[in-house]
Amino acid sequence: MTIIGHQSQIRELQSNLQTGNIAHAYLFSGPRNLGKMTVAQWFAGQLLDCDVSKQLLHPDCLVLDQLWIERVCTDWEEIGRSSNVPQGHRSKKTKAKTNSISIDDVRALQECLQTTGIHGKRRVCMIRSVERMQDTAANALLKILEEPPEGYVFLLTTQMLHRLLPTIVSRVRVLHFHRVAKSDLLPLISGVEEKEQQLLLHIAQGAPGTMLRLCHMSEERKRCAVLFAQAQNVMTARAADERMRALAPLEKRGKEADEFFLFLFLALRDIRPGNLVEWEQALRELGENLSLNVHRTLSIQHFVLKMTPICCN
Repeated sequence: MTIIGHQSQIRELQSNLQTGNIAHAYLFSGPRNLGKMTVAQWFAGQLLDCDVSKQLLHPDCLVLDQLWIERVCTDWEEIGRSSNVPQGHRSKKTKAKTNSISIDDVRALQECLQTTGIHGKRRVCMIRSVERMQDTAANALLKILEEPPEGYVFLLTTQMLHRLLPTIVSRVRVLHFHRVAKSDLLPLISGVEEKEQQLLLHIAQGAPGTMLRLCHMSEERKRCAVLFAQAQNVMTARAADERMRALAPLEKRGKEADEFFLFLFLALRDIRPGNLVEWEQALRELGENLSLNVHRTLSIQHFVLKMTPICCN
């Protein structure tokens, strides 16, 4: 397994292993695509003395990552590539329609925690993006962390530390992950023309996961370049209708909308207008509304109406 950057975090975890000072729960915190889950998988491999590629089949390793979501992710084979906690309940009766981790998901996890036997010295439970937890699920997780099952080490990741219950944060050992240096990313794009290198570095923003995806998929690079140019159009447009058209990628929930929202911030910081604070505040409000399942078109229209007087000042 190749880990790009994060050497201080690796050293701290190695020190924990060498001294036996292993916490019952770790929280890896930082922006998306930095490699938090990759480091968690590496650490799990060290704890279980097993190959990362075999962790989902290991009897002492539980992983809750990709979720079954109606009309979004219903392929059990795909889900099984990253998760091995049962999720059959999500497709029955009232079908799960969001990426939120519910109390039923945590109950399924608890059942596994109680029934899984120890084959080695330790057991590991990994949960990606714990900020996805609904309140009832978060409280259930808190109870587990307060009285953890014997032998288990919990490895949690989050992109939004501020959204977690303070009581959960107080019961874990937090490792903060930061964007990696350009010098760590440059070897990945050594064969790319300099002009394209600069665009890739700009889009990746110090996130190895983003850079690796772009490196291996030329069509993906072209798609991101188009999205970034469209995000720049949002920031430079003078007319409200032009800005509304440029914001079309946000209309539908999904990966492209999430990426486009990031590109909006990158484009804004590129032009750095005099009223940057007002622009960023309006953009953050839009992001909050979209994450709260507020009507997407109305949220975008509200953003455009709010941006127009700011842009004209």
